[in-house]
Formats: sequence, structure tokens, C-alpha cells
Amino acid sequence: MKKLLMQISGTVFILLGLLFAVVPGPSLIFFIAGLLCFSMYCPKARGYLAWCQKALTRSCAYLDKKLAKHTF
Repeated sequence: MKKLLMQISGTVFILLGLLFAVVPGPSLIFFIAGLLCFSMYCPKARGYLAWCQKALTRSCAYLDKKLAKHTF
């Protein structure tokens, strides 16, 4: 029952992420939430989740460096 609930909620989060990729909204948050739900039972989703976390960490570090040069 718990596995089915996690799969349904993961699917809903991924679909919301796709919707908000077209319509302005927090698509990354929904994609990561969907991957988090799927990663509990699917090892391949864990790899995608780790890749997303690393990519977001790198992009935040890049933005921090760029914004530090332009302090006000």
C-alpha cells in the first residue's frame, strides 16, 4: 500500500513538474519531489536524484561566484 501511494504521489509530482515547465512555476521543486518519491523503491531514480542534486549544487555555487563580483 505504501509503495503504491509513493508511486502515485511521485507520478503526480512529475506531472506537475512537466506542467510547470511549460507554465511559469516551481518545476524543479516538483521534479525533485517526484524523484524523491520514486527513489525509495527504484535504484535508477536514486541515480537521477543524485545527479540533480549535484547539478543544482554546482549551479548555485556558480551563481554565488557571479553575484559576489557584483555586490551592491
